[in-house]
Amino acid sequence: MPYSTLLFEKSEAVATITLNRPDKSNAFDDAMIGEMLDALKTIERDAEIRAVVITGAGKNFCAGQDLSAILERYKSPGGVNFGEHLRKTYNPIITRIRALEKPVIAAINGAAAGAGLGLACACDLRHASENAKFRMAFIGIALAPDSATSFFLPRLIGVGRATEMAFTNELVDAPTALQYGLVNRVLSADELLPKTREFAIKLAHAPTKSIGLTKRALNRAMASDLDGALESEAFVQEIAGHTADHIEGVQAFIEKRAPQFKGK
Repeated sequence: MPYSTLLFEKSEAVATITLNRPDKSNAFDDAMIGEMLDALKTIERDAEIRAVVITGAGKNFCAGQDLSAILERYKSPGGVNFGEHLRKTYNPIITRIRALEKPVIAAINGAAAGAGLGLACACDLRHASENAKFRMAFIGIALAPDSATSFFLPRLIGVGRATEMAFTNELVDAPTALQYGLVNRVLSADELLPKTREFAIKLAHAPTKSIGLTKRALNRAMASDLDGALESEAFVQEIAGHTADHIEGVQAFIEKRAPQFKGK
C-alpha cells in the first residue's frame, strides 16, 4: 500500500522505514501507527528482506506521540483511555519488532523521545548520529513510561540511570548514550544512514534464521530465570542445527572458504 507518513525502500535485502512527518518531529499519529504496523507485517512476510533499518526524516528520529492528534479525545467523557490506546497502537509495534526474526537497526538521526525512545530501544541495535538526543519525556506531561521503555531501558543502561532519566526528564546526548550503552555506535550526521545501511547489508548476508533464533533466545532470556534461559538456548539451538545455513557454515569452515548464507 502507498504510505502517507512513512517512506519504505527495499534494496539489497534491506528494508528501510523512514518516519516521514518531519514538520511534527516524526511524532506518531493514528495514520503513522497504522502504516508502521503494515510495514512491519510486509517485512515479516517478505523472505527477500533479511534486515531492517528504521530512521526519521529531517532533523529528528521520533518525538513520540503527537499530542495535537489526540487533543479532541481529552474533551470526550472520561478523557483519553491511554491503556486502551497503548494496547491498540504502540504495544503491537513493539511486539512485532521483537518478534520479527530479522535484525532491526535504529538509525537515530536526532531526538528520540517518549514512544520514539521506546521504538529505538525495541530495535536490536541502535546507531546514533552525533546530533541524537534521548529523553523519556513522560514525566514532563505527568505520565508514566510506556512503549516498553520501562522494560528495555533498565536492561540497556541499568536501573539507576533509567530511573534518573524517567524521574528527571534528563536529556541524554549521543556521547553519553554511547557511554551508558544505550547506543552501539555514534556516527557523523552524514555517515549515519550510509554506514548503517552498509552494516545492515552485512547482516542481511548473515544466516538469517540463526539471527532470528538468537533474537528469540535473547527475548526469552530477558524475561526468564537462568533455567528458563538455558532451556530456551537448547530449544533454539536444536532448530538452528537443522538449517541449511548451518550446514553451509560447517562445510565452509571445513573447506576454508567464506560461507554463502541464503537465509534458510
